[in-house]
Amino acid sequence: MTSEWWRTAAIYQIYPRSFADADGDGMGDLAGITSRLGDLQQLGIDAIWLSPFYTSPQRDAGYDVADYCDVDPRFGTLADFDAMLAEAHARGIRVIVDLVPNHCSDQHEWFQAALAAPVGSRERARFYFRDGRGPGGDEPPNNWESVFGGPAWTRIVEPDGTHGQWYLHLFDSSQPDFDWTNEEVREEFRRILRFWLDRGVDGFRVDVAHGLVKADGLPDYTPPAEGGSMGGAGGLTTDAAASGVPLEPGISDEFVDHAPYWAQEGVHEIYRDWRALLDEYPGERVLAAEAWVDPLPRVAKWVRSDEMHQAFNFAYLETPWDAAALRHVIDASLDAFGAVGAPSTWVLSNHDVVRHATRLSVTEANPQGHGLGPRSKGLPSYEPGLRRARAATALMLALPGSSYIYQGEELGLPEVIDLPDEARQDPTWFRTNGERYGRDGCRVPIPWEADAPNYGFGPSGEPWLPQPAQWRELARDRQRGVAGSTLSLYEEALRLRRTLDLGAGSLAWLDGFGDDVLAFRNGGVVVVTNLGSEPATLPEGDVLLASEALDGRSLPGDTTAWLRA
Repeated sequence: MTSEWWRTAAIYQIYPRSFADADGDGMGDLAGITSRLGDLQQLGIDAIWLSPFYTSPQRDAGYDVADYCDVDPRFGTLADFDAMLAEAHARGIRVIVDLVPNHCSDQHEWFQAALAAPVGSRERARFYFRDGRGPGGDEPPNNWESVFGGPAWTRIVEPDGTHGQWYLHLFDSSQPDFDWTNEEVREEFRRILRFWLDRGVDGFRVDVAHGLVKADGLPDYTPPAEGGSMGGAGGLTTDAAASGVPLEPGISDEFVDHAPYWAQEGVHEIYRDWRALLDEYPGERVLAAEAWVDPLPRVAKWVRSDEMHQAFNFAYLETPWDAAALRHVIDASLDAFGAVGAPSTWVLSNHDVVRHATRLSVTEANPQGHGLGPRSKGLPSYEPGLRRARAATALMLALPGSSYIYQGEELGLPEVIDLPDEARQDPTWFRTNGERYGRDGCRVPIPWEADAPNYGFGPSGEPWLPQPAQWRELARDRQRGVAGSTLSLYEEALRLRRTLDLGAGSLAWLDGFGDDVLAFRNGGVVVVTNLGSEPATLPEGDVLLASEALDGRSLPGDTTAWLRA
């Protein structure tokens, strides 16, 4: 019997450029991560997931990879990675690395070779090079749009100076898509997987895991009326999902309109191949899917017993702060993932979405990937947003399954809304001419020490994104050991979660608390969340945890409490 650690793990996402800067160049690095692993051990997480640190021109913050088997000098060296991995393992922390198989950088040696090679060559066959439509081939091969805005095709200039073919890039023009019908591409990624597995990594988070395979013939596609952006990774495609209301778990796939470049059945063959490769290695190496797919039973296809181990639960992340909607998505998640023998995952924030300390209190529509800025409407003040975020986290960490935590949420960091225009770096900002703010606001370097330069992020130099003055009071050293701080709440919730084995438990709803209250039992713990404005009465039992101070048995609005059953 294996432990299957991934079924119940609390996994902490590190966005390397914004976590900790050891060398003072303004950008986080691997040595910085190593220096802060003690803090993460104290927090009580089981594993870390690192966003890309590979060689890259950084047009899309490292998701444009030029060399999958080396470390970008901005982040350090392979020796720095090995040292970080060894230190994490010594502290009992597993390490998951990001893998970006849908596309690479236009600086990747394969794409540079394709540009220099003739039409119909082996080099071009690794990507989607196509002739244009219309007179002279002046129109793109189809009408697909980039996730970051604008057309998904760019025309090249041939070595002789003439206009040539077009290449597909579902994201930035600097990120050409691989053609996964090509066996060379498949074999190259087997090599990349083995490279990192041989170094000792514990698994991979797979970027755009619902992409890779495109429909035969690359047909034109007109997406539904915009209610939600595809954002950083593809987004949910239905009006219901875009509004944050999960779809019924029994809905057939046929009722969901997926673009011809998302969620094609051919991706599953690729992940079965990868799973077999990982199973050759000891120590339970895992695959986690970033698959923006709906409804939930379709997401569950990614985590069938012979495919991946986990899939991010974006339906849960996008659910509004509403008791009925949350109960529905929790049930739908447990049913869908349980039906294939997989754990549900729970997540509230990551590097592609507005931080939940802000998002849960935004009153205007904010499609995923659009971001927030000075012109945005419905912006909350900090305290109400933080209160909901703390209650939401306490609810999430009591659910059975695996939970993901995004760096800085344990400090109660809000979205940074007032970044100067000239500081923004997300491709979305540029490709939409400032119409969408993009994801910079959730990627600002995090604070460690209130009175240190850059709030302890680095010893000197300006951070790659400016930090707000608010970071001083939210710094880790200001919250460490302080009763009632957000950091203390996370530490205690994670400790209890592990001690009481809530991740391996089961959920039974408790009724009779009113329409704005969620209550359930997980093992020996009763969890009550009041999402309304009026106080609710707690049942009998010793209080183990509360996201806000309690007055006797009265549970205030936007508050979660755990009680001994």
